[in-house]
Amino acid sequence: MRRFVIFANKAVTSPFNLNDLPGSAGRMDIVCRFISQALFISHGIRREVDVYAVLKGEPDPIKVLKFEGKSLRYISPDEKSIGGMINKALKARTSIKWREISPGVWISKKEVAEIIKELSELGRVYYLREDGEDVESVEFREPVFIIGDHLGLSEKDERAVLEVASEVVSLGDKSYQADQCVTILNYILDRRRVD
Repeated sequence: MRRFVIFANKAVTSPFNLNDLPGSAGRMDIVCRFISQALFISHGIRREVDVYAVLKGEPDPIKVLKFEGKSLRYISPDEKSIGGMINKALKARTSIKWREISPGVWISKKEVAEIIKELSELGRVYYLREDGEDVESVEFREPVFIIGDHLGLSEKDERAVLEVASEVVSLGDKSYQADQCVTILNYILDRRRVD
C-alpha cells in the first residue's frame, strides 16, 4: 500500500461552495487536486493507494478524510466531483471513530497526534520537505508520505510528524505544489514497482 497525507491548514471543516474552492473553502482546490493526482490514472483508480486529508480550517477543526482506493466508488477525478464528495462527508456527524460516507470515503474527528500514530502503525512514515534526503537514494517500504499544503506544517504538527517519521525526504530544493509532489512520487514508486 501507498498512503499520501496532506495537511490542509485552511481547508474548511463545514460544507462549502463548490464554485469557490480556492476562496471561501480555504484552498479546498489544493485538497481536491491532491486526492485526484494520488488516486486516479488514465481510465482507472489506483487500488493500492489511500489518501488522507487533515482539514484544519474553521469552523470545526480538525476533521480527517480518508479515500481508500481499493473500495472507492461514485467519484470522478475532477475537482467538483471530489469537492462534492468532501461536502457530503462534512455534512455527516463525526466522532473519533471512522465513519464511512460512501464506498471508500471515510471521515473522523481525530487530533493530529492520533492520526499520525494511526498512520505510523500502517507503514513507514516519510515526511516530505525541501531539505530532506533525496528520494532517489531512499528505499521505500509501505510508504506513508506526509505532505504540507502551500503553508507547510505548523511547528507543532511538524514535531509530531518527526517523532514517528522514518526519514525526511525531498524531491529537490524547489517547492512543488502538493498535487505535483504526489504525481512525482507515484511515478517514482511505479518505476520501482513499489506498492
